[in-house]
Amino acid sequence: MSKATRADTPASATIAADSHDLIRVHGARVNNLKDVSVELPKRRLTVFTGVSGSGKSSLVFSTIAAESQRMINETYSAFLQGFMPNLARPEVDYLDGLTTAIIVGQERLGANPRSTVGTATDANAMLRILYSRIGTPHIGSPQAFSFNVPTRTASGVLESDKGRGEKSIVRKRVYLGGMCARCEGTGSVSDFDLTALYDDSKSLNEGALTIPGYSMEGWYGRIFRGCGFFDPDKPIREYTKKEREDLLYKEATKLKIEGTNLTYLGLIPQIQRSFLAKDKEAMQPHIRAFVDRAITFQDCPDCGGTRLSESARSVKVSGKSIADLCTMQISDLADWVRHLDEPSVAPLLAGLRHLLDAFTEIGLGYLSLDRPAGTLSGGEAQRTKMIRHLGSSLTDVTYVFDEPSIGLHPHDIARMNALLLQLRDKGNTVLVVEHKPEMIAIADHVVDLGPGAGTEGGTVGFEGTVDGLRASDTATGHHFDDKARLKDSVRSASGALEVRGASANNLRDVNVDIPLGVLCVLTGVAGSGKSSLTDGSVAGRDGVVVIDQSGIRGSRRSNPATYTGLLDPIRKAFAKANGVKPALFSSNSEGACPNCNGAGVIYTDLGVMATVETPCEECEGKRFQAAVLEYRLGGKDIAEVLAMSVAEAEGFFAEGEARTPAAHKILDRLADVGLGYLSLGQPLTTLSGGERQRLKLATQMAEKGDVYVLDEPTTGLHLADVEQLLGLLDRLVDAGKSVIVIEHHQAVMAHADWIIDLGPGAGHGGGKVVFEGTPADLVAARSTITGEHLAAYVGA
Repeated sequence: MSKATRADTPASATIAADSHDLIRVHGARVNNLKDVSVELPKRRLTVFTGVSGSGKSSLVFSTIAAESQRMINETYSAFLQGFMPNLARPEVDYLDGLTTAIIVGQERLGANPRSTVGTATDANAMLRILYSRIGTPHIGSPQAFSFNVPTRTASGVLESDKGRGEKSIVRKRVYLGGMCARCEGTGSVSDFDLTALYDDSKSLNEGALTIPGYSMEGWYGRIFRGCGFFDPDKPIREYTKKEREDLLYKEATKLKIEGTNLTYLGLIPQIQRSFLAKDKEAMQPHIRAFVDRAITFQDCPDCGGTRLSESARSVKVSGKSIADLCTMQISDLADWVRHLDEPSVAPLLAGLRHLLDAFTEIGLGYLSLDRPAGTLSGGEAQRTKMIRHLGSSLTDVTYVFDEPSIGLHPHDIARMNALLLQLRDKGNTVLVVEHKPEMIAIADHVVDLGPGAGTEGGTVGFEGTVDGLRASDTATGHHFDDKARLKDSVRSASGALEVRGASANNLRDVNVDIPLGVLCVLTGVAGSGKSSLTDGSVAGRDGVVVIDQSGIRGSRRSNPATYTGLLDPIRKAFAKANGVKPALFSSNSEGACPNCNGAGVIYTDLGVMATVETPCEECEGKRFQAAVLEYRLGGKDIAEVLAMSVAEAEGFFAEGEARTPAAHKILDRLADVGLGYLSLGQPLTTLSGGERQRLKLATQMAEKGDVYVLDEPTTGLHLADVEQLLGLLDRLVDAGKSVIVIEHHQAVMAHADWIIDLGPGAGHGGGKVVFEGTPADLVAARSTITGEHLAAYVGA
């Protein structure tokens, strides 16, 4: 039997395909990038560094990853592209060598109240199939175990012609779903505090309603006055039982008011549809404050918070229902599945074991599958997205990560490094935006952008190896080997915030005194119970202001001036100086350019092709009518003021004709958090994650409070910026405030006056206070994982 042979290719010969080993970017000008050109090696790990706002995300996400995704979308049919987001081509001269990009960003997982860790990772889908196959008693298909599917009953006439005349058969069929009918699969029911909905001493026309957005000036006013169900001029406390019932609970009723067809709906069903259909994390701050004030949530009494119907909960596998499994810690669930021996579903069990083991491998074994997705931190959400890629057989893919160290204790960073290297070693290109030296150190290639932020950044300061970065004359190079030192003296507490019997989530009846009047740092491995302690026992108390990691949502019309409330005093100052209405100085109101409606650009929709965006010719991108730009304050028009940086505007509104104390106060706070380089009118959509968090910090610092709780304020901060943040925290404490910081950064720990360390592990392996004391005592004792890492960091 002959064997086919082939001539061996000479070792000296090169194949053209092997020469494509670089991703080349030439002339990138997205956001603040200034004709950036870089060559990135494929199948290597490249880390992008630089101060926050220097252009890292613009280069990696908005240029390389965006163009890759756009080109992949173009391979689909025009019909499919109609259902996909239109991605414009990035502003870049030349891009070459791109491969398929998979983005693993910081964005929170879906804010749908029915989205859980299990549904987001397909673990629930696998469990549903498992129970539909081997669960006893057998009740139906996988849908019978889904809390997103209600039970439905269908009946009707089935007509068929079999050649001997038509037959009509009336059938009734029940399609069994797993949704709890009472809570509709959300796991909780709501109860309303009616005093928070209205002031019963007033009539509707006198402004009795205290619900955000429910004003008598708009559509609601027309409906309430014209419905005829009650007298809008009568105080609510004088309503009859029927009138009160109609105001609060009446179901949707079609009406004709002043010739217009309208629908009346009682206040409570209206609130349930408009506010409670969203996850609380996705609500605007004033809506969330109203919901917290007016509505109490409790576990559904029918399903016990499991979201599932009684029939779904009655089915067992090895003595456990699907609801029991979803409440288990994932590491425990993985052990349970490992001991399940059912040959008939062996492939399914193998896939489920692999998925659950991936949770543990990535440091999320402390979660449970029923954990609402909206409650995960940015770091937890990012690692949850990573899970589906760990066992992937794909190679020659570009993985793009945005600060994968977020939310990770120094102890966990080594594990994350191993996972990134594992992806690289399978033959993939890994691009990472990162600030932590421990993660930069594993890079094969480093690109440092800067030298500053905003308009001061956007250029490549260094490209090469980690050792080359250390020796380079860049901010990252200068600070790469920075080591904080312990303070010589610490402040003394002026009192204590007592926490007794804290048992939220994994906390084990914790008793702790959090000192007031000092900088107190809560630390511990991810999942040890830090957020549970602050959310369950500190937040909500009088005088406590919580600044968490929830994102800022904004359109391209939103900017730092609108988000912080800075635009209000600026508009009033312009109006007063020129004797006109403040509304003229809003690009969303009367002052908007009529051609572009205040957007500054004209969008041309080309169907399935990318939407073309061109600057408005009439206002030249300034957003305002020409007549409005004639009005001046301190020699500048409103468009010129919005084009100023925070630092420039701070001086402008401090003195002279433009002196506006209210505006200056807000600008001071923005400069304090390190955002002096931002333009007042820069769209929020162009800000990086770190910039958005600091913008939120500056805004919430305006709230009157005695105790500030900050959740990882170093997120997105460059090594050089951490020092500025510590200065801000010191100023807050010196002004008489108490500051509690949840943090993993060793420089912040070293700067603390008091440390509370939770652990020793995560999930049910944590939830205890393992250390209380000064940083020096923690280093000296070295009794915890945190103590060991802090001692190594300060060189003790």
